[in-house]
Amino acid sequence: MSDSVPLTTDRPGQVASATPPAPGRSRRLSDRGLAVAFISPALLLLLAMSVFPLLWALYLSFTDYSATRGGPAHFIWFGNYTAILTSAQVHTRALTTLIYVVGAVGLQTVLGFGIAYLISRRTHGRGVLTTLFLVPMMLSPVVVGLFWRFMLDAQFGVVNSMLGSLGLGQVEWLTRQRTALLSLIVVDTWQWTPFIMLIALAGLTAVPKYLYEAASIDRASEWFKFRTITLPLVWPLLLIAVMFRAIEAFRLFDLVYILTNGGPGVSTETLSFHIYKVAFLGFNTGTASAYGILMVLVVIVLTQLYLRYLNKLKEG
Repeated sequence: MSDSVPLTTDRPGQVASATPPAPGRSRRLSDRGLAVAFISPALLLLLAMSVFPLLWALYLSFTDYSATRGGPAHFIWFGNYTAILTSAQVHTRALTTLIYVVGAVGLQTVLGFGIAYLISRRTHGRGVLTTLFLVPMMLSPVVVGLFWRFMLDAQFGVVNSMLGSLGLGQVEWLTRQRTALLSLIVVDTWQWTPFIMLIALAGLTAVPKYLYEAASIDRASEWFKFRTITLPLVWPLLLIAVMFRAIEAFRLFDLVYILTNGGPGVSTETLSFHIYKVAFLGFNTGTASAYGILMVLVVIVLTQLYLRYLNKLKEG
């Protein structure tokens, strides 16, 4: 029987254990395993709530499927897309949507940047003013729609009451074709101008102060500072805010549904509201799916072109 040699350590009086730990008992998850364990629930939820409905809508867009008609769907391939792209009604709705997007986003950009510029020049009360201006953005679109629907009422609305007290005639804001779309633009501008203001204010406060100090030393005017310092540095961030607002305005539905229901006639019927009517009033599910896919493609293409412009602007 051979003598066992004790294992020694650097410290006297301690003997190292000669028995290694059993393999596999304290095995830990690797970084890859932890990443998969944490990401899997969110990924499965994303697939179930976003990717699968999009793929299902893409499949239905090539069929004549109707939610109220029994029987299987029949493939008609690009029949829905051809009917949509050649329809005069769709062209009218697209023009209405374009007018709304350009008018609302343009007005919000001008007002939002102007308010942000005025707030950024204040030294006292900036936080209180910013909070007050952000209140409309915190409200639900349904609440905003009901709020302005009562205010713009032709007989009992507070807007017409104010116009009457000033000696002006009453205006049928939501029941005339000329004023209904304008009313939608005004309401959307009231709610979402604070979003543009918040983004612009973040850009304005990030401009280095030494640039203005150097311009003041050279006796530059306020317009020169704004044109050569403020606007070029804030412009890229402002364009990103415009992109987000344009995407949101392009798929407008809630305000149209609450305020005008697409009327009078079809003067305020945007593409999103038209899809709602095709899908849930006409029950042409296949055609409505083709509408949705085309809108997604339009947003993707325009966004990519816009991002390329932003990249060129950044490189230049």
